[in-house]
Amino acid sequence: MAVCIHSARPGSCHKLVLTLSLLSPLLAVAQDGTYQVPRIQNGAPDLQGTWTNNTITPLTRPAEFADLNISAAQALAWEQRIADYTVQQDQPSDPGRAAPSKDEIELADSYNNFWFDDGTRVAEYDGQYRSSLLVDPADGQLPDYTGQARARIAQQREQRNQQGPFDGPEARPLPERCLLAFGSSSGPPMLPILYNNHYQIVQSPGYVMILVEMVHDVRIIRIDSESLPASMHPWMGDSTGHWEGDTLVVETTRINAHQQFRNSSPQMQVTERFTRVADDTINYQFTVHDPATFVSDFSGEIPMKLTDERLYEYACHEGNYALTGVLAGARKEEVEQEFGLGASD
Repeated sequence: MAVCIHSARPGSCHKLVLTLSLLSPLLAVAQDGTYQVPRIQNGAPDLQGTWTNNTITPLTRPAEFADLNISAAQALAWEQRIADYTVQQDQPSDPGRAAPSKDEIELADSYNNFWFDDGTRVAEYDGQYRSSLLVDPADGQLPDYTGQARARIAQQREQRNQQGPFDGPEARPLPERCLLAFGSSSGPPMLPILYNNHYQIVQSPGYVMILVEMVHDVRIIRIDSESLPASMHPWMGDSTGHWEGDTLVVETTRINAHQQFRNSSPQMQVTERFTRVADDTINYQFTVHDPATFVSDFSGEIPMKLTDERLYEYACHEGNYALTGVLAGARKEEVEQEFGLGASD
């Protein structure tokens, strides 16, 4: 969890962030190949445990950074800015403030800072502080869309406009319907989001299971297995894995057409690599291949850190009436328009 939450003294939050950053080189386990990977009973590397990938490093590179790797001083300054912002956001709300207008409401007005857990640290991968999770293309930006993808995206947008975004639950995004996590938290690829960035990995002969905290999605990776029948397109796709030395390589295809990653097509293929490089670290790599959407492949690297924090059930719609409310509001507007009624009629 974010270290700045409920800090008794704002200054102590700053001190903790600084201390962690300065000590990280001392706490790091050697990455020179001397690390002995623990193994499960059948001899496969042991990836089990609860891991988190939360970080302040974004997927794409901010304009202030020219290169992938940044200095310790740059990382420290970045973390300090986040710590300062967190302290500011943790201040009590002004009870005398006016209600915002509809156009002024933002995400911060719906969630206060207590609920955010998007990290306090710059991602450190193989001893290098990273300015972006993307490592290829070299500029740290997603590749351009193909002409085919632009046409498809425009057509999908037009269809949504014709149908209306509140016609029915099917028109709402998958996370809003509690069917799948938002922001590709569940993957593939598995990316950090605003909160719920824990992953529990459990291994058994022939399988690796990854339980995702967000919407409690479950990925079941079959080891040395054939693909599912061509007619099957499950959520999070069809994932098969194999070991290359001490690295688990996972190939995922046949992702459900309703599940998109940055407007991806159903032909998207994702290759992931999980390598335990220290008792408390898994190096996670991914490559996305979707020639129907992007002009080139792209790849990223994310450290996953072992945590002793518990993974709690995400009760997505428990006591949540948002979907009911927006659909009911849309029906009311339709009645008003049909009969020429005003909001107060």
